[in-house]
Amino acid sequence: MLTRLLAALLAVGVTTGAHGVVLGAEIKVLSIPFKGPLDRIGPQFERTTGHRLAVKYAPSAPLQKQIDAGAPFDVVLVFPTVVDQLIEQGKVTAGTRVDIARAGLGVAFKKGAAKPDIRTIEAFKRILLVSTSIAYAAQGPSGVHLIGLLDRLEIAQEVKPKLKPMSAGSLVVAPVAKGEVEIGIVSIPFILAEPGVELAGPLPRELQDYVHYSSGIGISAQDRNAAEAFVSYFGQAESVEVLRAHGLEVVGAR
Repeated sequence: MLTRLLAALLAVGVTTGAHGVVLGAEIKVLSIPFKGPLDRIGPQFERTTGHRLAVKYAPSAPLQKQIDAGAPFDVVLVFPTVVDQLIEQGKVTAGTRVDIARAGLGVAFKKGAAKPDIRTIEAFKRILLVSTSIAYAAQGPSGVHLIGLLDRLEIAQEVKPKLKPMSAGSLVVAPVAKGEVEIGIVSIPFILAEPGVELAGPLPRELQDYVHYSSGIGISAQDRNAAEAFVSYFGQAESVEVLRAHGLEVVGAR
């Protein structure tokens, strides 16, 4: 029985000390704002494995600067393109990228205000034209997609003067909650995480785009087994449930 228990612990990267006491590793995680899901998944993982997570959050660009400056990490949780760049730079181990989840884009409006109708392309286009101000993540993939949509819908000239650029997706919804901006367009998890706003709905299917979240294991990871155990934990049933509750679609899950 004890042998089977030790084998199970070793399978998730847990080691034992000189007196047989289970010792968990500390796993340093650098993550883009993924706090909502990790606030629930992290403690579950720690209780299950005995490992400890030390998570630091930052938008993609500042996070890249931290890594360039030599910030130590075992796991990064970022956009797939960033993981690929870090692999090319020799900072993330080749072959360790795992695509975890994706989030569609949605429209946020102030809680209690009239709900915008965005169910069709024409309805969404009309909302963009009548809204007085629109917050978006200027430096993120959702913002790039929105600018492309304005050109595609042939309303760029009318709408661009009303855009309120934010430096990160996590900053888009706060001004909507405060009533400073009428609507915000960003990935759905950011909308669900802000109690002062409501989700009008996802973008129409023909206009939809996704923000993808991937992980990679640092080339200098202190405990490779523990890092792999953490990444693998996102595929557990309880983790999938949490991710879905936060508006994320789990890659490969049914």
